[in-house]
Amino acid sequence: MAEVEPRSHDVLIIGAGGAGLRAAIAASEAGASVGLVCKSLLGKAHTVMAEGGIAAALAHVAERDSWQVHFRDTMVGGKLLNDPRMAEIHAREAPQRVRELERWGAVFDRTRDGRILQRPFGGHTHPRLAHVGDRTGLEMIRTLQDRAVATGIAVYQECTITHLTTTDGRVSGAIGYWRADGRPAAFQAKAVVLATGGIGRIYEVTSNSWEYSGDGHALAYLAGAELIDMEFVQFHPTGMVWPPGVRGLLVTEAVRGEGGILRNRLGERFMWKYLPDARRHEYAETDDEAMRWVEALTEGRQTDARQPPELSTRDNVSRAIYTEVKEGRGSPHGGVFLDISYLPPDRVRRKLPSMYDQFTELADVDITRVPMEVGPTQHYMMGGVRVQAETGATTRPGLYAAGEVAGGMHGANRLGGNSLSDLLVFGQRAGVAAARAAGALRAMPALSASQVDDALAELEEPLVRGAGDDPYRIHQELKATMQSLVGIYRTENDLDAALASIAELRRRSEGVRVDGPRAFNPGWDLVFELRNMLIVAEAVTLSARMRTESRGAHSRLDHVLSDPAWEHLNVVICPDGLAMRVEGTPAVALTDDQRTLVNKG
Repeated sequence: MAEVEPRSHDVLIIGAGGAGLRAAIAASEAGASVGLVCKSLLGKAHTVMAEGGIAAALAHVAERDSWQVHFRDTMVGGKLLNDPRMAEIHAREAPQRVRELERWGAVFDRTRDGRILQRPFGGHTHPRLAHVGDRTGLEMIRTLQDRAVATGIAVYQECTITHLTTTDGRVSGAIGYWRADGRPAAFQAKAVVLATGGIGRIYEVTSNSWEYSGDGHALAYLAGAELIDMEFVQFHPTGMVWPPGVRGLLVTEAVRGEGGILRNRLGERFMWKYLPDARRHEYAETDDEAMRWVEALTEGRQTDARQPPELSTRDNVSRAIYTEVKEGRGSPHGGVFLDISYLPPDRVRRKLPSMYDQFTELADVDITRVPMEVGPTQHYMMGGVRVQAETGATTRPGLYAAGEVAGGMHGANRLGGNSLSDLLVFGQRAGVAAARAAGALRAMPALSASQVDDALAELEEPLVRGAGDDPYRIHQELKATMQSLVGIYRTENDLDAALASIAELRRRSEGVRVDGPRAFNPGWDLVFELRNMLIVAEAVTLSARMRTESRGAHSRLDHVLSDPAWEHLNVVICPDGLAMRVEGTPAVALTDDQRTLVNKG
């Protein structure tokens, strides 16, 4: 304890992406002293890689759009496993949050009459995504960062949080270290908000950045909070497949939203074969009808033509591409072709500047002339820390969560664009709730000297251990296990094998050794990320094993149909001593009004 001098804030926010920044703004504006911790540099959050847009029923392009239709689309896309209160709050408040960004200086693409332009995306009934070309996340982070810094929050960069502390059963702070020199860091807080993003680094092929090691999921679990819906891992249909060095890098859904066509190596437009019967009526039946839709989009006018089949939900498109490749109709490098080269080159470069640059620079491909090769890549985690819809409060007092680290909002499958509006809506709510909770406490909770000492001892162990395994080797084996056994398709035998592998990897991880000093030591950084990733991997695999059906992003080859018995059950992960307990719990029921909205489709 003598090694550290704690910094104190009413609200401590861990993670400086869109959710963390929005929570920081809200908490600061509510009068709280706010500390914002990020393990990278401010402005480098994974949110900048969200390209397509922010889903909100502004009704600027489709006058018939409304929060009610957005709510229905979200619930149907999530196979009705979403927390309906979260989905309704999200649909109602997303337009307000987008207009707020505009007031704060975000520069959106515009309609001809000057309003925020909206593009179509998979699973959305109407064009709904407010966007800035294909660089929407970057503009969002720029705007939120400027606003947050202007409120006077304290920012702690390149600081890794490894432990949450508790006082009288309440989360009361955090301990970690400064990445640059390895010095210990400690924070006292009346409330803590987790906004750490996703889990992509447990997979070999992912669109996620290096920060996404499931830190918030694991920190919450270790502090006694519950996780929910962890079996639902989203594989984005379109990641780069060539060259190998950029395999998995995201190819935004905006390419399909702007008219991109998926074809196999035989030149077949295959998505018509994979449309779910229940939603087939929402999609074009012929190439001619699909082209009428694209032409209307290109000219900025409305049309009665239905959207192309490529705009089916992400889980469905991913399974379709996987099947085409597995059955021998894939592209030369193991994907399929995504073609937008039939559109005017200047439009492609204007609407998709990042994609044009990405393929030109990384793959030597001009997407205005030839198709892209794409394939599924792990992209998003629907599951996360279990939270209250209105406040983002977890099942552990003093702890809140928002953004991708929080579960419940997206159910079994997230619709594109809902992630950015999710982090705005619930980041704001979590920040306000945390500030109110902090204001209700008279005194700052004291840091437990024993908890600090135990955490510091754990930080030191890998550096002084005489012999041990290599964390890099364990991480590679974990990624290979998850990619091959807990990927797009699962079976009980594979899941059992994955659990056995994870248990062995955890045993080995408890004795890892790292060479070198604390300063600038990526191997030491990996030790604690590996702990988190192993917790998350076990939670995903246990949840996937328990759900004996296929639903949304969770596909079981040994249980290929959806089972009515699981229709209203969420899978919850709870800490149980040293063990991880998995159980089914009734999903939040729809109100009568919500059920009427869902059944209108």
